[in-house]
Amino acid sequence: MTTISHIHARQILDSRGNPTIEVDVTLDDGTFGRSAVPSGASTGTHEALELRDGDKTRYHGKDVTKAIANVNGPILDALKGKPISDQRTIDQLMLDLDGTPNKASLGANAILGVSMAVCRARAGVEHKPLWQSLADQFDVSTPTLLPMPMMNVINGGQHADSGLSFQECMIIPTGVATFSEAIRAGSEVFHCLKTLLKDAGYTVSVGDEGGFAPQVKNAEEAFDFLMKSIDVAGYTGKMQIGIDAAASEFYKDGSYDVDGKPMSSSELTDYYVSLCDKYPLISIEDSHSEDDWDGFSDLTARLGGTHQLVGDDLLVTNVERIQKAIDAKTVNSVLIKLNQIGTVSETVDAIKLTQDSGWTAVVSHRSGETEDTFIAHLAVGLRTGQIKTGSLSRTDRVCKYNQLLRIEEQLGSKAEFSSPF
Repeated sequence: MTTISHIHARQILDSRGNPTIEVDVTLDDGTFGRSAVPSGASTGTHEALELRDGDKTRYHGKDVTKAIANVNGPILDALKGKPISDQRTIDQLMLDLDGTPNKASLGANAILGVSMAVCRARAGVEHKPLWQSLADQFDVSTPTLLPMPMMNVINGGQHADSGLSFQECMIIPTGVATFSEAIRAGSEVFHCLKTLLKDAGYTVSVGDEGGFAPQVKNAEEAFDFLMKSIDVAGYTGKMQIGIDAAASEFYKDGSYDVDGKPMSSSELTDYYVSLCDKYPLISIEDSHSEDDWDGFSDLTARLGGTHQLVGDDLLVTNVERIQKAIDAKTVNSVLIKLNQIGTVSETVDAIKLTQDSGWTAVVSHRSGETEDTFIAHLAVGLRTGQIKTGSLSRTDRVCKYNQLLRIEEQLGSKAEFSSPF
């Protein structure tokens, strides 16, 4: 039985130039697995703890040497010699070692780096692609579904300095037949958008997730640019739009400030409904602040039968919060982020609970990304059907799309692709 021989963590930089953790796992037969952990900018208060040093003299306090020491010390001691055949066993050993509800002792970034690297090493032992190994490990049949890409082509909120309140304005190519066609459609619209913005005198520099960051007046102006770009590229009727409002970021003292206009929770709901009436807006993420359960429920009562309403900061990939939302009918979709919860097996539990409840699951990157493509494999292996990994620029975003193109090629005629909307 193949066992863990060595674990080594190091500090590398993420796509925003901040430190993050990378972990190597070596097995007794020489097989090797490596993974890097992403980091968010707009993080929910209910997320598992990302352990950073806090020493302002180094990387402005963002060093992760404490997390690295936890991997190279106690985690290595606990896992060395352990078989890697069962992911849940490995993850549980780390959870028990940490002993806190939010992984505050070892750090979710330390634990997750090891968890993902073990998955990669196991896939190497099995001589399988990572997506197939994940499917087999967690009893998923027919891992042949390529995810619908939700491409963030206009960045706002915490992801850019555009002034736009909504954090992500996305294009969703629902009317094409294959994943590769979806990537082509997204790329063509992206480049049309660049031309239109430039011709209108707007900046075409990009934000954290590779989308443009124009100083537009409001969401409607951003949506108008999207719709014109879709039309010019020839995809009218084949492409819809989505947003990550990230409303916690523009909520303060009981009021929402949307592009300079104050709104109550119910007025914000009315605003979303009006946008859906005017535009092909099919998916809304984090419509309200992370603890405004009534606001989410109100919007779901009004739009939940026809639109995808996604919980991110609200749910933080946590099965207890997801179950609460299911019971209360708060949303109808869950954003899945590995580093919000901190282990692969807990992430899978969140996906399966979501799917078993008839809701959609959207695997997602973070704004501080790396060249690691684990989420591309996770989306296919767990048949989530949707993925968010940014725009059509910046290698940290495009590498996930490129990995999915390779998986599509591996699957050949077995590859599935369909709109979840």
